[in-house]
Amino acid sequence: QVQLEESGGGLVQPGGSLILSCAASRFALDYYAIGWFRQAPGKEREGVSCITGSPAQTWYADSVKGRFTISRNNARNMVYLQINNLKPDDTAVYYCAAYAGCGSQAPPAYWGQGAQVTVSS
Repeated sequence: QVQLEESGGGLVQPGGSLILSCAASRFALDYYAIGWFRQAPGKEREGVSCITGSPAQTWYADSVKGRFTISRNNARNMVYLQINNLKPDDTAVYYCAAYAGCGSQAPPAYWGQGAQVTVSS
């Protein structure tokens, strides 16, 4: 019954880069804004990025601005999060979620299961 699935996480060194993918199944991403969230142990879940539908507009948290880039490919039913210059504080489980809009106050329609990103030397 998984309808959103993250992939691309792993162990990387500080300063490294990776790309997270969010793949949708059994529904079309075109109708949704997609947000990326992360949660580190002992910390509150925080939103890090979001992308709207067409035309695509993007939002980034101050903590990741300039290092993270969100994009979408509706034809492939996927959303990506490119992360550059990783820092130890980026270590967290990263989740994608589908919303009616990036500014929506309603709960997301779908959540992914999460992908672990660990930044360590």
